Amino acid sequence: MSAKFSPLFRRALCAAGALSLVATAAHAQQRAPRDPRTMGGGNCADNVYNCKDTPNPLPAPNTVWLEEMTWMDVRDAIAAGKKTVIIPTGGMEPNGPWLVTGKHNYVLHANCEAIARKLGNALCAPIVKFVPEGSYDPPSGHMTSPGTITARETTFRALLTDIAASLKAHGFENIIYIGDSGGNQAGQRAVADSLTALWKGAPVIAHIQEYYDYASVAKYIEGRGVKPTKADGLHDDPEITMNMFIDDPKSVRYDERVKAGKADINGVSLKDKKQITTWAREIVAFRAQVAFDAINKAIANKGTLPAPARNGSH
Repeated sequence: MSAKFSPLFRRALCAAGALSLVATAAHAQQRAPRDPRTMGGGNCADNVYNCKDTPNPLPAPNTVWLEEMTWMDVRDAIAAGKKTVIIPTGGMEPNGPWLVTGKHNYVLHANCEAIARKLGNALCAPIVKFVPEGSYDPPSGHMTSPGTITARETTFRALLTDIAASLKAHGFENIIYIGDSGGNQAGQRAVADSLTALWKGAPVIAHIQEYYDYASVAKYIEGRGVKPTKADGLHDDPEITMNMFIDDPKSVRYDERVKAGKADINGVSLKDKKQITTWAREIVAFRAQVAFDAINKAIANKGTLPAPARNGSH
């Protein structure tokens, strides 16, 4: 049975509600407008280190990664001319018995840093680790293997758009996508093309297809003396293993493979640690040069260049 209230009580409730609305509106009017000098996660009035123009109390860190910088570090880097930012996309997928599922992310950790430092005026956004890897219901593509994490294409493109829009808001003039996996390329190109049309080249936003060219990397290292003699049939090869190794030997289970007598891939021995370290550094330098050239061309073009022929896949 519903409760019954007298007309007088109902009028009192209505009056109380009206007073509450008036009080809320008055409070909103009295609230001070946001101080435009406020940033850094707090209020400028509460602490000088929350103020826009406060000098950084610490020296600039030796890093190109946004996630390793304070907001003051980023502010000062942009003011000093570092107005190009790279958005690297990797993935989580199966890569045989030796390589960890984050293969592409280890590769990008080494390569994005090398590219940014070679450009001299660039920083790296955090690696986007969740990318299209297949469907999950029913599982398809890499999703048939445990440890894989996929993202719907629409989710991936929305994330790329939001990251780019965030970086645009902070004043970056060139926003660059590089992807280390085949499934990332179409989404990156589509988002870059869409935002180029929307933003009219200010900032420049471009997808760098040339970065994802493992056939050229394989040809390069063959010229350096790395010549596979067989195919192991794994989602792996010498250039991938060494590109990961230079970032973190644990990511390719290096010590365990040597101990187990499994330190080879496609007939290329990895036992000589000094030699593969040299080759690995050369691979990173080669890929950084290719990306450096392509990024400068894309910036001059005010957007993504026409798609080159696809070579190799990982």
